[in-house]
Amino acid sequence: MLSTGVERPVDELGRIVIPKEIRRNFGIEPGSKLAISVDGNKIILTKSVQACALCGSHENLEHVGSDTLCHACISKIKAH
Repeated sequence: MLSTGVERPVDELGRIVIPKEIRRNFGIEPGSKLAISVDGNKIILTKSVQACALCGSHENLEHVGSDTLCHACISKIKAH
Protein backbone atom coordinates (compact mmCIF):
# COMPACT_ATOMS: atom_id res chain seq x y z
CA MET A 1 0.00 0.00 0.00
CA LEU A 2 1.33 3.42 -0.96
CA SER A 3 1.31 6.02 1.82
CA THR A 4 0.77 9.66 0.85
CA GLY A 5 2.28 10.96 4.08
CA VAL A 6 -0.74 13.24 4.47
CA GLU A 7 -2.66 13.22 7.74
CA ARG A 8 -5.98 14.95 8.28
CA PRO A 9 -7.88 15.53 11.52
CA VAL A 10 -11.36 14.12 12.09
CA ASP A 11 -13.81 16.94 12.89
CA GLU A 12 -16.50 16.88 15.58
CA LEU A 13 -18.98 15.30 13.12
CA GLY A 14 -16.56 12.49 12.19
CA ARG A 15 -15.63 13.94 8.80
CA ILE A 16 -12.23 14.12 7.12
CA VAL A 17 -11.18 16.04 4.02
CA ILE A 18 -9.67 13.98 1.21
CA PRO A 19 -6.79 16.02 -0.27
CA LYS A 20 -7.53 17.72 -3.59
CA GLU A 21 -4.77 15.87 -5.48
CA ILE A 22 -6.16 12.47 -4.40
CA ARG A 23 -9.72 13.53 -5.32
CA ARG A 24 -8.47 14.68 -8.73
CA ASN A 25 -6.50 11.46 -9.36
CA PHE A 26 -9.53 9.29 -8.59
CA GLY A 27 -12.13 11.51 -10.27
CA ILE A 28 -13.93 12.14 -6.99
CA GLU A 29 -16.22 15.14 -7.39
CA PRO A 30 -18.94 16.60 -5.18
CA GLY A 31 -21.74 14.04 -5.12
CA SER A 32 -19.46 11.08 -5.87
CA LYS A 33 -20.22 8.04 -3.74
CA LEU A 34 -17.54 6.14 -1.86
CA ALA A 35 -17.95 2.62 -0.51
CA ILE A 36 -16.51 2.18 2.99
CA SER A 37 -15.07 -1.17 4.04
CA VAL A 38 -12.86 -2.43 6.84
CA ASP A 39 -9.91 -4.82 6.62
CA GLY A 40 -8.43 -5.47 10.05
CA ASN A 41 -7.36 -2.07 11.33
CA LYS A 42 -7.66 -0.39 7.90
CA ILE A 43 -10.56 1.73 6.68
CA ILE A 44 -10.80 1.45 2.90
CA LEU A 45 -12.57 3.98 0.69
CA THR A 46 -13.45 2.82 -2.83
CA LYS A 47 -15.04 5.03 -5.46
CA SER A 48 -18.40 3.53 -6.34
CA VAL A 49 -18.95 2.91 -10.03
CA GLN A 50 -22.48 3.18 -11.31
CA ALA A 51 -23.86 0.25 -13.25
CA CYS A 52 -27.21 -0.92 -14.59
CA ALA A 53 -29.18 -2.61 -11.81
CA LEU A 54 -30.36 -5.32 -14.22
CA CYS A 55 -27.41 -6.23 -16.47
CA GLY A 56 -24.41 -4.51 -14.86
CA SER A 57 -23.54 -2.39 -17.91
CA HIS A 58 -21.59 0.83 -17.28
CA GLU A 59 -22.68 2.54 -20.50
CA ASN A 60 -25.66 4.76 -21.40
CA LEU A 61 -27.01 4.90 -17.85
CA GLU A 62 -30.14 6.70 -16.75
CA HIS A 63 -31.72 7.13 -13.33
CA VAL A 64 -35.21 5.62 -13.23
CA GLY A 65 -36.80 6.28 -9.86
CA SER A 66 -34.25 5.11 -7.30
CA ASP A 67 -32.57 2.71 -9.76
CA THR A 68 -29.93 3.14 -12.45
CA LEU A 69 -30.67 1.35 -15.73
CA CYS A 70 -28.97 1.26 -19.12
CA HIS A 71 -30.80 2.28 -22.28
CA ALA A 72 -30.84 -1.32 -23.55
CA CYS A 73 -32.66 -2.59 -20.43
CA ILE A 74 -35.06 0.36 -20.49
CA SER A 75 -35.89 -0.51 -24.14
CA LYS A 76 -36.49 -4.17 -23.22
CA ILE A 77 -38.81 -3.16 -20.36
CA LYS A 78 -40.75 -0.79 -22.63
CA ALA A 79 -41.09 -3.55 -25.26
CA HIS A 80 -42.78 -5.85 -22.77
